[in-house]
Order: sequence, then C-alpha cells, then structure tokens
Amino acid sequence: MNMYKDYIQEIGERKTQGLNPKPIDGAELLSDIISQIKDLNNKDREDSLDFFIYNVVPGTTPAAGVKAKFLKEIILGESAVAEITPAFALELLSHMKGGTSVEVLLDLALGSDMAIAKDAATVLKTQVFLYEADTDRLEAAYKSGNAVAKEILESYAQAEFFTKLPEIAEEIKVITYIAGEGDISTDLLSPGNQAHSRSDRELHGKCLISPEAQDEIKALAEANPDKSVMLIAERGTMGVGSSRMSGVNNVALWTGKKASPYVPFINIAPIIAGTNGISPIFLTTVGVTGGIGIDLKNWVKKLDAQGNVVVDAAGDPVLEEVYSVATGTVLTINTKSKKLYNGDKELIDISSSLTPQKVEFIKAGGSYAIVFGKKLQTFACKALNIEIPQVYAASKEISIEGQGLTAVEKIFNKNAVGTTPGKVLHAGSDVRVEVNIVGSQDTTGLMTSQELESMAATVISPIVDGAYQSGCHTASVWDNKSKANIPRLMKFMNDFGLITARDPKGEYLAMTDVIHKVLNDLTVDDWAIIIGGDSHTRMSKGVAFGADSGTVALALATGEATMPIPQSVKVTFKGEMKAYMDFRDVVHATQSQMLQQFKGDNVFQGRVIEVHIGTLTADQAFTFTDWTAEMKAKASICISEDATLIESLEIAKSRIQIMIDKGMDNATQVLKGLIAIADKRINEIRSGEKPALAPDADAKYFAEVVVDLDVIAEPMIADPDVDNIDVSKRYTHDTIRPLSFYGGDKKVDLGFIGSCMVHKGDMKILAQMLKNIEKQQGKVEFKAPLVVAPPTYNIVDELKAEGDWDVLRKYSGFEFDDNIPKASARTSYEKMLYLERPGCNLCMGNQEKAAKGDTVMATSTRLFQGRVVEDTEGKKGESLLSSTPVVVLSTILGRTPTIEEYIAAVDGINLTKFSPSHKQLVR
Repeated sequence: MNMYKDYIQEIGERKTQGLNPKPIDGAELLSDIISQIKDLNNKDREDSLDFFIYNVVPGTTPAAGVKAKFLKEIILGESAVAEITPAFALELLSHMKGGTSVEVLLDLALGSDMAIAKDAATVLKTQVFLYEADTDRLEAAYKSGNAVAKEILESYAQAEFFTKLPEIAEEIKVITYIAGEGDISTDLLSPGNQAHSRSDRELHGKCLISPEAQDEIKALAEANPDKSVMLIAERGTMGVGSSRMSGVNNVALWTGKKASPYVPFINIAPIIAGTNGISPIFLTTVGVTGGIGIDLKNWVKKLDAQGNVVVDAAGDPVLEEVYSVATGTVLTINTKSKKLYNGDKELIDISSSLTPQKVEFIKAGGSYAIVFGKKLQTFACKALNIEIPQVYAASKEISIEGQGLTAVEKIFNKNAVGTTPGKVLHAGSDVRVEVNIVGSQDTTGLMTSQELESMAATVISPIVDGAYQSGCHTASVWDNKSKANIPRLMKFMNDFGLITARDPKGEYLAMTDVIHKVLNDLTVDDWAIIIGGDSHTRMSKGVAFGADSGTVALALATGEATMPIPQSVKVTFKGEMKAYMDFRDVVHATQSQMLQQFKGDNVFQGRVIEVHIGTLTADQAFTFTDWTAEMKAKASICISEDATLIESLEIAKSRIQIMIDKGMDNATQVLKGLIAIADKRINEIRSGEKPALAPDADAKYFAEVVVDLDVIAEPMIADPDVDNIDVSKRYTHDTIRPLSFYGGDKKVDLGFIGSCMVHKGDMKILAQMLKNIEKQQGKVEFKAPLVVAPPTYNIVDELKAEGDWDVLRKYSGFEFDDNIPKASARTSYEKMLYLERPGCNLCMGNQEKAAKGDTVMATSTRLFQGRVVEDTEGKKGESLLSSTPVVVLSTILGRTPTIEEYIAAVDGINLTKFSPSHKQLVR
C-alpha cells in the first residue's frame, strides 16, 4: 500500500496550497484503492470509494483500464460492492469516454447474459469514442447474426448519441466580467511561465489573470447562480497570441460547468467575448469545449457630420461606446433569435457565434463528440448498407459560378472529405479536410496526450504523412520540472507514432530545434495542410493552422480537421529594398502599411494572408509567415516561383535526411516517406505536370494590400507602447515605429537574437557585424547583454563548418554544452554575449526571462506584458521587436542607434534581401 500512502502524503501537501487531491491516472495506485474497497474493515475504505468513483482520469489512462475492469466484475457479479450496484457501475462506465470502458461495454453487450447485454447496449448507444478495434467487433457480431449488435448499429446510424441529448437552452443568462482592456493574450489566461503545471488542471487554474480576479469571478458566480460569468476583452480581441487549450480550460474551470460529476476538474461551456471578437485559433478552442465566443462590436469608430472617421492627435480613429458591458452587467443570449439582449433591448446579432455547427458543439459538450459521432454514424450506415440519414446540420457549400480560386481555396478543395463530388467550393464553405503534417510542442504536449487519452486514441492516424513532438519550449533549462515532464511526454508521443525531439530509448541526442522550423522542413508539399500546437505554426509551404492541444490531438487521432474555408487577403510588393534594410523591416512595414491603407482596420484578422513572396526560399520566407500570427491572421500562404519552391524542397530533404542519420526515424519510416513525397513533388514541378501552387487570375479576395518597398527608409520596430494613455492600445503588435522615433537615446538593457523569427542568415549577420565593429573600434564591447539562441542545431553545425561559429565563440562569455545543460534559469545577465542552446529561450518566457523592468530589444515574436520581461513597481518591462542588426547594435551601444549609426554599422554586410517576383504568380 505504499502507493496509497504516498498519495495521501501528496494530498496533504496539496491541501496546504488550497488544492484538492490530484486526479488518479496510475494503475498501481488504483489497484491499491480497489483492494481497500474490497476489504470491508479497511480504515481507508470510505476515502477509497470516493477516489474510485470521483477522482479517476477517464479514457485510455492505465487507471481508467483498471477501473473499467473492476466495474465489469461488479456488473457480472464477480465482485460485490454495496455502494456500487451493477446499474451504477454501468453509469460510471458511461462517463469514461472510451478505450477499456468501451471494450468492457462491448464484452457485456455481446455476451451471453441478455439482461446485461441489453443494459450495456443502452450505455453503448451513448458512446462516440470508438475506434477500428471496437467497430470491427460490432460489425463482425452483426454479420454473425447478433441482435444486440444490430440494435446498436441501428442506433448509431440514426446518431441517437446526439439526437437524444437535451436541446440547448433558448435563453442563456450571463453576467459580464471585464478581464482586461485592449487585446487579451492567452498569457493572461494561462501564463507561459506556468507551462509546467498545465496538465494539473486545478493547480494551473490558479494562474488565471490574478488571485484578485479569481475572487471577483467567484463572487459574481456565487451571487448569480442562474447565470454564467462571461469574460470580456473590452476594446480589444480575446485570446490573441498562443493557441492555448489551457487558457480555455482555465476560463471554463472558473466560469463553466462540470463535464461529468465523476470526472474531476474538466469543465466545459465557457462564454467569452471581445469588442473585436475572439482570435481565430482561440475560438476553435472554445468550440472544443462547447463554449460560446461573441464579437461584441460595442465600441465603433466615431464619425463626424459628413460621415468621416474622427481621429485623435496620433491619427488613430476615435472610438465611442455603443453599449456598456461593464463588469456586473446582466445580458441574455437568445439561441433561437441569435441576438444578444440587455433586458428587452436588442444589442447585437450574434449569428456568427451560433451557426448550426457551433450549436451542435454546444449541445454535444464539445466538437470532439461531433467529429467522432459523424464518423461513427458513417461507419454504422455502411455496415447496415443504408443511406446516411440527415441528422447533423448540413455543411455549407458555397460555389460561385465563374469565380476562380485563391490558393487556400485550392488546397481545401484538394484535401476536402465528404463534400459534394465535383463541386468547387469557395470561402465560407464548411469543410472536413485531411491533415498531412501535425506538430505537438512540449509545453502543451502533456495536455495533448491527455486529450488523446480522453478520446481513447492509442495510435496516430494512418492518413497523417508525418508528425513531430518538439522539445524547444523547455530547451533553455533542464530543470526538475522538465526532467519530470518531458521524458514522460516523449515516451507517450513516441509510442503513439510521432517523431520525437528526445528519444525515450536514449539512442539519439536530444534535438531542441524550434518546432516551427522543424515543421517547415517536414512540410514537403505546397498543397499540404498542417496543424500545430502553437500559434506560430505558419509554414512557408502549404497552409498551416496553429491550434490548441485538443485540435492537435484530434488531428493526430483522426487525420482530419474541420473548419470553414477562410477568406484571403492578397499581399504583393512593389519597389526596391534599400541596401541597408533587412527583410524583417519589410515584414513590419507590411503590417504598418496595411493599417494605413485601411484606416486602422486590420483586414488580416481572421483571414489567410496570401503573400506573393516569389523569390525567397522557405527558410527566409518563414520570417513573414511566422509574423502573421501577430498580424492576427488565421494562416498564411507563400506563393513561390517554381525554381524557388524546388530549392526549398531540396533544403527540406537535406534536413530530413540529417534527422534520419541521427536515428530519429521510426518503425514506419515516416521521415523516409517524407523524402519520397518531396521527390515526387519536385518531379511534378520540373516536368510541368503540376507547377508550384498559385491562385487563379480571377480569384476573389477580401482585400488586396500592396507593400511599397521604396518608402521603407529605416528599420521598423514593433513597440508595446507600454505608456500609452489608452490602455487598449498597449501590447497590441500594431504599433510599428521607425528607428528614428527613439532619437538614438532610448536605453536598452538586454538584446535577444533567436526564436523562430530568425534563420541562418541572421546568425551570419551577427558574426559579420561583430567583425566589422572590432575592425572599426579595435574591440567589441557590449554595453548591454546579448542572448543568442539559434533556432536549430543544423544552423549551428553549418555555422561551425563555415567558420562563423568560431567568430561568435570568440566574442562570447558563455556557450551552451549539451553534456552539461543548465539546471536553473538565469536571474541576471552580465554585459557579454551568451550563446544559448537552440530553442525558444526568452521568447517563450517560461524558463529564461530578462530582469524585471528591463527594456529588451529582440528578434522574437512576443511583446506581451510579462512574457519576455515582467514589470517592477517603478518601471514597466518592454519587449521591442526588431531586426537582427538593430538588436546587435543596440547591445553594443546600450541604447537604440541613430539611423546614421545603423547605416554605418551594416555597411558591406549581407542582410536578408528581398526582390519582388517579376513573374505573374497565378495559374
């Protein structure tokens, strides 16, 4: 009983933190508990019963398997527990979702005891998480004449697991809570620095917003038991940034309702809103939990008497309030009229929040049940040889005669499943698509593994061409939290069928390459669809969608994803880059010029950016596609010239071969298969059989943005604008300023070159600048620390071979050593160059951070409050985002450079250049 004693000790420790017992997922502990239940005189029997009934993780966890088998014994009369009748045992099985519980229910339903078989069949009819092993058994029993199997299949064919669920309420009362002004990043709901606790849902829930906010939410809920608390981003967008299932889980934990009385800390049905709606990725996550996300539009641009937009002194549109959603306001969501009301007053139409498909998610308690339910219904109808009854809302199929296709429309049409044969679909159509590449990252991976267990999945779908589990978000520090979590994650994912950054068997060295960089190489088809557990899953080949851990799990388990075909915004370029500019400046200028062209309206938000990049290889183009997450785009697509795409595919092949040479391929030789796909695609392009993906000349776009390279006269910096008097305009990524704005005298406390926004060229720029500075000044002296984290080991290896790493090493005061990884995060920095291990490093903010209150100049993607740097009482931390040469020079000077200093410093240096394609990139 040592496991039980250890568990009781852990419970005591958690109690001091205000936490309940941790849910049980281990077989050995639950076996001990069952032994105590069977012993009627055991002093711990009552507690053991509670643990068994209410505190076991369902699905395919080892504990769930033990629980299901013991319940089977009770139902068959092989074990007797007075408190758990056979009927109650069946009820408990019904809440266990799948895996062994479905196996047990099938054993009972297809068994010889007809009374038990009938009862088990009744429960089975409510289950949707069945896999081939389960459906094969049912079909075989049906074909052999089993009447119960026939009855179950007939129920599945009618989708009674869905149709017999209660309808959603016509009116849902909510009470508002302003979670923050301006854009609310998922860091507020699930901070990156608390990533290690995400799989412990109750513990992680304590990091939502702040303890004070949690108390306020709790008080609102207790005072309004008939209402749901609705979290709101006032004058902003809810859930921007990382695609966190943990953020939605935390909101649901505090404001939602229990998914099951017998499953701890899993809540569903959160209701969230934003003046400018919900971030697209975050909205998908809300659907996973059967929640509602509302675009309030409660602040609009003020117009003058002539109908012109009124602007403030800074040239920004002045907003005025249409209606109030101040904390404590009671509103009503009417699901029939699809309107939002304050009392009897209609405020806004919310049809987009309550589409037929979203209403189904709400009714079913989440999107998983719908996805699996549709597959189960299809299977049953095929087994019975009948037509599929129309139970679910018909998919919307929009086809416009005579209108061409955008690039994303072409990809969706190619990968669509279950659509009307021969029908060409345009944006707005609801589409089920096959997924080619899937990525899981390490700070959300444990949640992804939990989601896979909860949906009873045990092996990756054969549809998926390749999937990868990263180790980059925990690469900086190999601390006790990482040592406890990461090996367990890697073993689970390796067993599931993914290529893993770390080898559970210890046969190859750990690879901590940034996940997006790896996925960019694993994507070897420009017609591919990629799903990744991070908002920066935005490849420069194919179309990639950042997703929450649940959507990633669904893609891994089923090989599919479901979403409407997004609208596209076309981005093209004119003019010529100045010799002293870097491509990162073009990226920032794109956002700035777009906002200028559309008078402050972000036409990128929620749409696909189709960037006609033409001549940049995938590595360099990734700088653009990666940043589109900060533009609030749903995804992005690079349109390349044929020769450029072939070059990118050849590079990808070489990188994949390196992974194979390291011993990272698995038994099914996934990596070898990707090289074969790349070879096939290269041959198609060269032969002219299937040129590089391009839109039709007559495709229709939501908007078109033309970026003028001629007007980009100086480096551009994304500024968090921490002291803006309008709180809603802080930390938005939309404030793009020229270098001269800072007058050459803004103090810089730390520089960071790294994360997914840099490539090999950036590392070479760094080496060239250091050599130049030494030549000009006689020595290199840092007036602020410079942290450098190359994104991949390949880059390090190539820099070593070409001599650049020796240059960096010469000027560094620290160089990473994989044989002795850091065991603790830095709390302070010396004024020197740090060569850190490949990975996310400061950009993630969960391990390494700048000193509180610092002003950081970085190449990374995140400028959110508290991410790279936290505030002090006297000074706000700032993370300004810029190009590599600006970062280098800022650390040498200890301040922002003047434009004259910058031009002199980069003279003769080979910066990342870009020239627009002169070819018409359409088909």
